Amino acid sequence: MRVSLNKLLFLILLITLLVAANINAVSAQQQNIEIVASFDAETPPGNIAIGTDGRIFMSVHEFYGKPVRVVEVMPDGRTKPYPNKQWAYSTQGTKNVGLYGVLGLNVDQNGILWMLDVSGENHSGRLVGWNTKSESLHRVFYLAKPVISDNSFLNDLAIDLKHNTAFITDTGTGSIVIVDLTTGIVRSVLASAKQTKAEDIDMIIDGEVVHLGGAPVRLGINPITIDSKNQYLYFGSMNGTSVYRIKTTDLLNKNLSEQALVSRIERYGDKPISDGITIDDAGNVYVTSITDDSIGVTDKDGNYRTLVTRDDLSWPDGLAVGPNNYIYATINELHRSPPLNNTTVQPKGEFKIVRLKALSKATTGR
Repeated sequence: MRVSLNKLLFLILLITLLVAANINAVSAQQQNIEIVASFDAETPPGNIAIGTDGRIFMSVHEFYGKPVRVVEVMPDGRTKPYPNKQWAYSTQGTKNVGLYGVLGLNVDQNGILWMLDVSGENHSGRLVGWNTKSESLHRVFYLAKPVISDNSFLNDLAIDLKHNTAFITDTGTGSIVIVDLTTGIVRSVLASAKQTKAEDIDMIIDGEVVHLGGAPVRLGINPITIDSKNQYLYFGSMNGTSVYRIKTTDLLNKNLSEQALVSRIERYGDKPISDGITIDDAGNVYVTSITDDSIGVTDKDGNYRTLVTRDDLSWPDGLAVGPNNYIYATINELHRSPPLNNTTVQPKGEFKIVRLKALSKATTGR
């Protein structure tokens, strides 16, 4: 088949324009993220929570061994211990005041900051509620045996005000802990579900397999979020390739057997190895992809795609929805922290909070 010179030139021009358009689209995508605050080595981020008033709260990741547990991030990027100097630091032997170690936290629609405070000695913990409006202690719920076991690792949480319930991921046992915020009754479900367990896949970052306790990391359920109608709880394993969901009414139905409850888990879609998730009002589940310095999304059709990737998004960890439809993420280089670092590699100081626009309207408190 003979192709005229003009047609050939046209095809070359068309291909060039398509490539340029793709490059420009990727560039625009990379620009669709901004740094909200940067932190020094004393404040490595953990998870993040944002109130309807725009106040930003952040746990300081316990893997780095810093004394402060929770901070508020001020509009100028500075931090201050939160709730106050008595509560924000280690208990230091002071009965009932102070925090052991906080990873998960969430601000509900009433302005209560819920802090998942876990003791490393006996794996027990507390769910501490602090009123960010009156700046006073709201409630404390204790999480202990027999619901919490010696293998427990309480990690993250979602708050359901419609049913006045907290859902907590127990990464160690691969289960969900349910706390009734009215009665304080605590129970655990889905410990038998394969969907809450780690898949046998390596976590590879910068060409190295990440280890914990001398073995390749295999971590189960951690990412968790709840939709704005409190209809579905979404979750997945860190070492996992699926986002799952289950109706909150099923989780709260004590008449369902464990087997019946497991059967009601739905696979929502694909995801990479991840740490945090959140959701917008259209059902887009945002995911921190920790092995390739990116943040992506699983849409309501179950398809995953990368939204933004940058070299300085080193282990994107927690996600939260803020006002004006922004998705916020913490960046903490966790693979360079002592528990996960088998070498002498030091953090590069890429500790920060970033944000990007949600694809749809998004409600704070996720």
